Amino acid sequence: MTTARPTTKPVCPNFSSGPCAKRPGWSLEALSGALVGRSHRAKPGKAKLQRAIDLTREVLGVPADYKIGIVPASDTGAVEMAMWSMAGARGIDMLAWESFGEGWVTDIQKQLKLEDVRVFKSAYGELPDLSAVDTKTRDVVFTWNGTTSGVRVPNADWIAADREGIVICDATSAAFAQDLDWAKLDVVTFSWQKVLGGEAAHGMLILSPRAVERLETYKPAWPLPKIFRMTKGGKLIDGIFVGETINTPSMLAVEDYLDALEWAKTVGSLKGLMARADANTKAIADWVAASKSFAFLPKVEATRSNTSVCLSIVDADVVAKGAETVAKVAKAIVASLDKEGVAYDIGAYRDAPAGLRIWCGATVETADVEALTGWLDWALAEAKAAL
Repeated sequence: MTTARPTTKPVCPNFSSGPCAKRPGWSLEALSGALVGRSHRAKPGKAKLQRAIDLTREVLGVPADYKIGIVPASDTGAVEMAMWSMAGARGIDMLAWESFGEGWVTDIQKQLKLEDVRVFKSAYGELPDLSAVDTKTRDVVFTWNGTTSGVRVPNADWIAADREGIVICDATSAAFAQDLDWAKLDVVTFSWQKVLGGEAAHGMLILSPRAVERLETYKPAWPLPKIFRMTKGGKLIDGIFVGETINTPSMLAVEDYLDALEWAKTVGSLKGLMARADANTKAIADWVAASKSFAFLPKVEATRSNTSVCLSIVDADVVAKGAETVAKVAKAIVASLDKEGVAYDIGAYRDAPAGLRIWCGATVETADVEALTGWLDWALAEAKAAL
């Protein structure tokens, strides 16, 4: 059976999971107010950076007593700063169910070489047993939303409210699309290039009062590079959290982030952003429910991401030919839709099972997701015919 070639293409074919699609209507004109050629430490530069921090707090609903800083090296830099500065004060539980979580495990075990480490791992598409994690007496590091597996924690109910340790949460593909439980999180990190489609290289580091206390009362046994240092003389360097960045930021990227945050307010801030991502994912879910060829990689609905949506090819004819054929068909679908200008960068992450990964974050239009689904059916039929 052949599948008819669709007549409608997505208006925006950018479905990459990072850097992600720009907000609807974006153009380079959005950066016309950027403070280029000026020092970020000049009064206007500091004002731009402080505005980025203030809008982040407003749109995300970050508690007033939490510190927000702009730091180097994207989300990775923010997570590394937190681990290198705070880990080692007590035993630590590490969670990993995809590649980025695995990276944090590697750093704790092989770089910092901590001894009292427990690791909770699960395969792509699954979560480890959260009830086994000791969030009461130990530190915890986890990724709220697994960008490469399409799996997220359903909530933070598993984290003890009366915890003694700190909880470090990599929220890079969750922030602005999922409801983070701030009371249960002490360190939250993310990057601009995910849900709001900002430009890359800058990370956000959000600290609870308990995290600040850890920084001011604990000194790691290892030396800290300059870009990781958040204290001086045993006190937090407050300037980092009012726009005095550790190193030089791109003021073009700052302007782009400001533009994205202002747009976020026009669609209802966090609730509106979440609703947009949910609508996009529902378009995929409705199509999957009627399909015999595609399925979600995560089997449990409550743990499925509403941003980085990961799909498996379960077409009986393809699966019957083995894993190599499944991978071949997945690559063919990606290449075909790229060539057609329908969808760019939708292949599964290199370490993940063969399949597709479609970004459904808030900057993506639901009509584009709906248009894409018909092309996925067409591309699969074309790939099967070529076998």
